[in-house]
Amino acid sequence: MDALRRLFGGGSPAPDGRNATDAEIDPASPIAPQSADEIDAEERARELELLKAEQERLDDLIVRQQRYADRSWVPPSQGGSRRSDDGEGGADEDR
Repeated sequence: MDALRRLFGGGSPAPDGRNATDAEIDPASPIAPQSADEIDAEERARELELLKAEQERLDDLIVRQQRYADRSWVPPSQGGSRRSDDGEGGADEDR
């Protein structure tokens, strides 16, 4: 553990086993620990916001695709009905 602390810049351990950089967290500070319920509620709200933004983006994409669907370019068809695994005469010869 000491090697990892030195590698990642952790403080030297204090005699009571805690890191010297560990500070007591003041409950009035803005970074006070939150309860699990508060964290879950914030995560759900963030996920909902992300899903709404993604849905709006996809709706916009679908609308644009439908708007320009009649102008889409289709490559010209190539070749005929004969395929490479057909015999020399093609499909008409077998009938």
